[in-house]
Amino acid sequence: MGSGIERLAVVGAGQMGSGIAQVAAQAGLSVQVADATPELARRAVERLGAALAKGVEKGKLAAAEREAVLGRIRAVDRIEDCAGADLAIEAVVEQEAVKADLFRRLDAVLAPGAILASNTSSISITKLAAGTRRPDRFVGMHFMNPPPVMQLIEVIRGLQTSDETYQAVMALAKRFGKTTVTSKDSPGFIVNRILIPLLNEACFALQEGLASPEDIDTAVKLGLNHPMGPLTLADFIGLDTCLFIAEVLHRELGDDKYRPAPLLRSYVAAGWNGRKSGRGFYTYG
Repeated sequence: MGSGIERLAVVGAGQMGSGIAQVAAQAGLSVQVADATPELARRAVERLGAALAKGVEKGKLAAAEREAVLGRIRAVDRIEDCAGADLAIEAVVEQEAVKADLFRRLDAVLAPGAILASNTSSISITKLAAGTRRPDRFVGMHFMNPPPVMQLIEVIRGLQTSDETYQAVMALAKRFGKTTVTSKDSPGFIVNRILIPLLNEACFALQEGLASPEDIDTAVKLGLNHPMGPLTLADFIGLDTCLFIAEVLHRELGDDKYRPAPLLRSYVAAGWNGRKSGRGFYTYG
């Protein structure tokens, strides 16, 4: 069964959004990229062009394929310009109010049969869906970072998500060449439900002076066969994002085992958010 989805709108042109746009365009879809300002959307498409050019240089992509992929991606000026999309996926900041407002706007402009999807890593799909007039055509599609490289998409069914919507999104993910897992709509879904407590425990271990950051990371990398140590990974994700998800897990699941480590709170309060701010558990040049 085909997904019936040929035109995709991606709202939010950051690292995740532009990566999702690349994945969709490489799978042959027509993609529109929108952001808070037209300038941000245009810059995202330019960055994408540069990333694809690197792929050509390394011999991973033919020059003609780069041109074809870029030809399928267009930056648009306004959310309203996404009206023709079969599916709109949101990849904006991880704040419920911002996402809810964006979905109200998309709901108003998209055709009645179009699907709304969120790339949220922790916010309730059921709750976001309830704020629209198409809760049955609302779903979670959580891509891993960076989307062109990472193989997984977590598909999250809200209470209201219809079988038809679910099947269409599963078919689309298959067309993207991705592997899917299906999660119920529970805080953190599968990946972050397991990952964030692991990263948080590494913060507690460091806070207690159990070992140096380097030794904690080496122990997990080599002892558990992880590609990256937990503190390095937390720096890569962003300590502010890790703390936000930890707070969601703690609040929504109500179990003390999810409480964020005081050290994590301190680092975020200091503005030491990891790689993007130049300092986290490690210092970045």
